[in-house]
Amino acid sequence: MSKSSESSSNKMWGGRFATGPDAIMEAINASIGFDRRMARQDIEGSRAHAAMLAAQGIVTDTDAEAIREGLLTVLSEIEAGDFAWSAALEDIHMNVEARLTEIVGPAAGRLHTARSRNDQVALDFRMWVRDQCDAAIDALPRLMSALVAQADAGADWVMPGFTHLQTAQPVTWGHHMLAYTEMFARDLGRFRDARSRMNESPLGAAALAGTSFPIDREMTAKALGFDRPAANSLDAVSDRDFALEFLSAASICAMHLSRLAEELVIWSSAQFRFVRLSDRWSTGSSIMPQKRNPDAAELLRAKIGRIFGAQTALLMVMKGLPLTYSKDMQEDKEQTFDAADSLMLALAAMTGMVGDMTAQTDDLEAAASSGFSTATDLADWLVRELGLPFREAHHVTGSLVKLAEDAGIDLPDLTLEQMRIVHPGITGAVFDVLGVHNSVASRTSFGGTAPANVRAQVALWKERLA
Repeated sequence: MSKSSESSSNKMWGGRFATGPDAIMEAINASIGFDRRMARQDIEGSRAHAAMLAAQGIVTDTDAEAIREGLLTVLSEIEAGDFAWSAALEDIHMNVEARLTEIVGPAAGRLHTARSRNDQVALDFRMWVRDQCDAAIDALPRLMSALVAQADAGADWVMPGFTHLQTAQPVTWGHHMLAYTEMFARDLGRFRDARSRMNESPLGAAALAGTSFPIDREMTAKALGFDRPAANSLDAVSDRDFALEFLSAASICAMHLSRLAEELVIWSSAQFRFVRLSDRWSTGSSIMPQKRNPDAAELLRAKIGRIFGAQTALLMVMKGLPLTYSKDMQEDKEQTFDAADSLMLALAAMTGMVGDMTAQTDDLEAAASSGFSTATDLADWLVRELGLPFREAHHVTGSLVKLAEDAGIDLPDLTLEQMRIVHPGITGAVFDVLGVHNSVASRTSFGGTAPANVRAQVALWKERLA
């Protein structure tokens, strides 16, 4: 480390330390390599703090104005890529303050009055995470709109519904798309809820106990878009619930994204042929010219692990910490930054894939018509028309399925005479419920797959997302 860097570092720390840190200590201690991402939030917070100090008569208007203008100069240098970062200055806060001192002189030293790096970093990180909530809140409706557009187009396209990845009952493509719309709507609600709860300002809590200066925390909270200042100074500097809530919401959203990605991987395979992903989201093989690989969906599916890992990592950091701040908490950011990046990339990729994908309607319907998918419709018909108890109807239907399976045909292909061997009360009307289109049309209960239901839900979602 150069003497000038060592001198700057010691000046920031104060007179308690006679020498600079060991090089390894500097490497493990410095966070500027990643917390520079919070530069805009750091400068916004400092400008609000300076304005408040002047309003309260703690610093002069002249000094406050010089500080605020100098901070804008620092921000412009950072945004232009002209800022010289120093690891010896540890973090974003010290780097900004050092450059501010070069720009405005001794007045810069007044900026840290009634403030600590503890409440400063808590503020910066909270504002950064709040911005990521806003980004997710902005991105999710675009994905939901793409799903609703698919649902609108395929309200009456028939496809197999699965349990255990086995054909269960026919459903509509539109109904399947709206299932994911509901999932992502819950994610949207979680991000909004987390944002609302995190919207308290820690600025003014100082190191941990508050300050003896007559500060106005309501003023800085309002200036920075918070609903209120945090009520307890100990909690304000040590709380990372806001990051954990963001990561929790991100993890649940990521899980939904991964489920849909898994379906796209399966559906686009030659064995299923349910969808065709556009060339924008597919790749080829270096050796097999026939291949169309759903790499975007596969990479999305894999990136989700990074988000899950970030949440677990931060929980592990926080689980054993006494109040208030410990240096362990410097490890709160890198995983959160990475998780936010991964989430936004995954949301954008999924929105693109859903918007571009083409449903292979003939293959969907053929698959829906196989695997005895209307067996439940037959059982329901036996209950409704012949008055059989459901358990007996279930047994009769199972016998008919076995009969068809042994003959190598599907249920609608059995003759009436074959069916009457199993139960003599069956009439020709049974064939009205054995077609897949009749099956889905009959599922008119609220939340069911009937095309009429799908169209009604599509209309509602279009209105909500408008």
